[in-house]
Amino acid sequence: MASGEPTSDSAPFLSDDSEAEAEEQGAVGAKQQPGEESGSGVSSVRATLTVAILCYINLLNYMDRFTVAGVLPGIEHYFSIEDGESGLLQTVFICSYMFLAPVFGYLGDRYNRKYIMSGGILFWSVVTLGSSYTPQGHFWLLLLTRGLVGVGEASYSTIAPTIIADLYVKEKRTNMLSIFYFAIPVGSGLGYIVGSQVGGVAQDWHWALRVTPGFGLVAVVLLLSVVQEPKRGGVEARPEHQLHRTSWLMDLQALSRNYSFVLSTFGFTAVAFVTGSLALWAPTFLFRAAVFAGVKDPCEKGNCASSESLIFGIITCITGVLGVASGVMISRKLRTRTPRADPLVCATGLLMSAPFLYLAVVFAQTSTVATYVFIFFGETFLSMNWAIVADILLYVVVPTRRSTAEALQIVISHLLGDAGSPYLIGVLSDSLRKRNSFLWRFRSLQFSLLLCAFVSVAGGAFFLATAIYIERDRHRAENGVTTDDEPIVVPKSGRSTRVSVSSVLI
Repeated sequence: MASGEPTSDSAPFLSDDSEAEAEEQGAVGAKQQPGEESGSGVSSVRATLTVAILCYINLLNYMDRFTVAGVLPGIEHYFSIEDGESGLLQTVFICSYMFLAPVFGYLGDRYNRKYIMSGGILFWSVVTLGSSYTPQGHFWLLLLTRGLVGVGEASYSTIAPTIIADLYVKEKRTNMLSIFYFAIPVGSGLGYIVGSQVGGVAQDWHWALRVTPGFGLVAVVLLLSVVQEPKRGGVEARPEHQLHRTSWLMDLQALSRNYSFVLSTFGFTAVAFVTGSLALWAPTFLFRAAVFAGVKDPCEKGNCASSESLIFGIITCITGVLGVASGVMISRKLRTRTPRADPLVCATGLLMSAPFLYLAVVFAQTSTVATYVFIFFGETFLSMNWAIVADILLYVVVPTRRSTAEALQIVISHLLGDAGSPYLIGVLSDSLRKRNSFLWRFRSLQFSLLLCAFVSVAGGAFFLATAIYIERDRHRAENGVTTDDEPIVVPKSGRSTRVSVSSVLI
């Protein structure tokens, strides 16, 4: 390469601990130094601290995301809005989140990831704090700020798993990803709990949005002072298979031919659809069921549904931990018998969650205890997918395309999943409501939520299809096998050029 030709890592955001520096530290596969992870250039202690910090931020990420759901009845009363408008709160957030994910995926594959994440976290912390001062009569302003929060969160969610992938391999990577994805249900549950309880104590839902920004600033300090950028693909690189970057369009073409990635993404889209619907509407649905049964009075003040949000938050935390742990444990046991264990476990989880979610919605009017029991089992089976889906992506995609793959999966799963599902459920609820009575406010939302059970079945079918291709795609990613007619890099007059596979004679 000519001395004046810029490399992909010689642009802004490149720090002295970046991948460019790691590339200068000898040949790939050199002897591991004491206290270092092989090839990553990061010590084992710092790698552990890095995962701990990323888990903390991921927990904070989902806690902030679902705080609004914990105080939704109060927001509806404050702004005098219907279910369709309430559903937009989650939709605008997810839309900005998913549309900017490819941008951060592109940047994450090429520049220093900790600086990108730090800027994003700082941005959403400031915007979240600003949204807590939205005045009455300005619901559009709350929608705008929730959309801007998605901008910041996209910078983190796209990149963080790829850092863990560059620190660990095989079983250790799976274990670390399991810990990382524990933060999703736990953070979501804490969002319901903290949101409802802080709003209840302050008798004002605005205060619920003022909890996470301070913790976000702490996260930025920890990222900048502790986390070190690992070398991309360093822990799994082999001398005979050098990693080369390709253009973004070429990355997309390769990913579209990776059937395991495509099918598992559609399966995860079903998970996103169901979790997005339940995340926003379950506490409100349980509150309306209590009103319908005469257990509670209708919402006539600015803060409502604290007990339902509290119970649902606790259930979400517990089922999330149980689901993620059991999913990883079962998958690990089955891997000794079949290499298709991961997609089969994901399919089983979704298919088993469907009947429990259906029964939870149906029994809401007759038995509160039965409803919570069915929700418990339904969410447990649904949570079995989180860590496994992330692991599937990381081992069927080569390291230089992982951030792009993460971004693409985020776009598809949210575009067809939880970007529209809260709004869709709200619109269906409004359209099915025959009159504005407490009975029909409950019934219309109940009928709308039944859709979640059928989407779970469709998601299970996609994961069953993934099992057909998983062995082939994993072998290609681990051994550097070029797929179909994807261009490869060959030397040409001291420089590199790309030619199609079909033009190379072997």
